[in-house]
Parts: sequence; structure tokens; C-alpha cells
Amino acid sequence: MPKKAPILEGSVAPDFALRDQEGRLVKLGDYRGKKVVLFFYVRDDTPGCTKEACSFQGGIGKLKAKNAIVLGVSPDPTESHKRFATKYCLLFPLLVDENAQLAKKFGVWGKKNMYGRTFYGVIRSTFIIDEQGRVAKAYRRVKVDGHLDQILHELT
Repeated sequence: MPKKAPILEGSVAPDFALRDQEGRLVKLGDYRGKKVVLFFYVRDDTPGCTKEACSFQGGIGKLKAKNAIVLGVSPDPTESHKRFATKYCLLFPLLVDENAQLAKKFGVWGKKNMYGRTFYGVIRSTFIIDEQGRVAKAYRRVKVDGHLDQILHELT
């Protein structure tokens, strides 16, 4: 599978229209005039992804104060997202990217190795998209601990 070139800071973010955990259509263009924290995560209800999503939920007030909204993206289906959001009281959209088309557009779908097995999957990444729809900051291969603080610092 050929690797897609990563999205560069300063470039226009790829537009998208994906369904969230409630089946609502979410479009990037609907958020013009706001900053968007778009985070790609591997899988619902796994330890690292849960910690990351709950961290964003815990900081939602600080993010809103900086005119930012949060959107999570993973290849999991709607029902999985719904269970995950309900279980952890996540109040932001979790977008369904079942065929990883958006992950591929952002260059965060790639080869991974775990326990000697090679496979393709989401590479945990976060993008801050500015009010005009440009990528202001790209965080690749994110480590969850301290990541929210990085985002908040960048949004100042």
C-alpha cells in the first residue's frame, strides 16, 4: 500500500464530511471561524485511546475558552463510537472513518508493528486547524501523557 504524503503545517486541511456517534453528518467547513483539534486515534475503549479521549474531555472547557472544538476520528463503526462516548461521557463528536479515507488523506494511516506482526493502522496524531481551515500544527506519533498541555500551549 503506497504511503500518502503527510499534510504539512500551513497547508489547507482536507475537507471532510463524516458521520459521528449519533449518525449526524459533521463537516470540517461547518467549523470555519473556530479552531479545530482533530485527533486520530487507533480504537475505541483501548487503554491509550481512552486516556487520550478522556484527557480531551477533561480539558474541554479550556479548549472552548480558546475558541477550539474537538473532533476524534477512528476507523471504528458508529455503534462502537456510541458505546465509547457513553461509557466515558465524551461530549465531542467521534467521527466514523471506517475505510480510513480521512486518515489516509492526513497521512496518518501507515505500517505498524506489534508483537512481531506487521499491519496497517492509524498512527496516533493530532492536527490543530485554524479558523481559515489551514493546518496550524501537526503532532505525529503522539504520546498521550502531556499532550493536552501541548495543545493548550499551542492555542495561546
